[in-house]
Amino acid sequence: MEHRRDITLTQTIAILVSTIIGVGVLHIPLIAVRGAETAAPFVTLLGSLLTCLSLLVITKLGKWFPDRSIIHYSEIILGEWMGRVYSVLIICFFALLTGFASREFGMIVNSAVLIETPLEVVVLVMLILAAIFTRYDFNTFAYIHTFYIPIILAPALIIVILSLRNANPLYLQPVFHDNWSGTMMSMFTIAALFQSGFILTLIIPAMHKPEKAFKAVFFGIGITGGLYVLIVSAALAVFGPKELTHLSWPTLELARSTSLGQTFQRLDAIFLSVWVIAVFTTIFSTYMFTVQALTQLFRLKDQKMFTFFLLPFLFMIAMFPQNVFEMYEVVEKVGRVGLILTLCVPLLLLIIAKIRKLADGGNHHVK
Repeated sequence: MEHRRDITLTQTIAILVSTIIGVGVLHIPLIAVRGAETAAPFVTLLGSLLTCLSLLVITKLGKWFPDRSIIHYSEIILGEWMGRVYSVLIICFFALLTGFASREFGMIVNSAVLIETPLEVVVLVMLILAAIFTRYDFNTFAYIHTFYIPIILAPALIIVILSLRNANPLYLQPVFHDNWSGTMMSMFTIAALFQSGFILTLIIPAMHKPEKAFKAVFFGIGITGGLYVLIVSAALAVFGPKELTHLSWPTLELARSTSLGQTFQRLDAIFLSVWVIAVFTTIFSTYMFTVQALTQLFRLKDQKMFTFFLLPFLFMIAMFPQNVFEMYEVVEKVGRVGLILTLCVPLLLLIIAKIRKLADGGNHHVK
């Protein structure tokens, strides 16, 4: 498949940042504190580094196969049928990510803002909005992410910085925790929140200079990981590890407890507005990955036939969990299993490609 190489380094960084920062930003402090208590910021940093490793692996593969995404070069490395099985699994995984992110978005909006609006309506509106924009090419995709990135980052950073006025540094001690099993589980769960960054494998063939993808990974993970560490640290320092475990969405409570003079005594309304945009860009990316991966799997030239075809299936996935507790339980399990598809398998592809000496892109294997 031919790709227009128009996406710049700045646009790639914007895509990574706005894709990763999504619905999970509201409860990431809770995930980190449950397993690591006062070591939550350190665990968040470890999860970011694990994700960085995953993206560096697919970036290395992208450098070896600069004109192909993982949907294509997995068939070159593993063989046609094994590669297609992996492609189907990764497509199903991103379909689940899209559906569950839409459901979580619907639950939070339904309970915090649109109380009398049916949950199904909120979820469906978000999916339809994402489906409409996935009909466009990667250039439009990149422009949308680049436009929204300052709107997402600036308010989030301002709220975190202002909240530190109520911080108690004692809540951040000790920095490390002796419960290594809980720490590792929290690390994997946090790393799962970054998995939407796997969209990079489709972006590299469209980059103007694919060799700069490594720089995009370092900047993208540096910005998102740094923001997540700040959010977790601020929530932990303000509420403490014990109280934090009783909050469903700690980041939202952090915004509610933060004020900006007499003009803005509560910043949760502003934060929710920014969060809605962040969720849209994430769902937009995972929906785009699902549609584009299906298009490449079936060797089609246009992805538009899949945009609305997938909509009812994604809606059924979103509405499958019966309640909020089952929702988060399923999301954590799916996320951890997804690490096999987004980290372990790409690492295996890298090793096999090196052994088979396919670092030239494997062009001699393609008819």
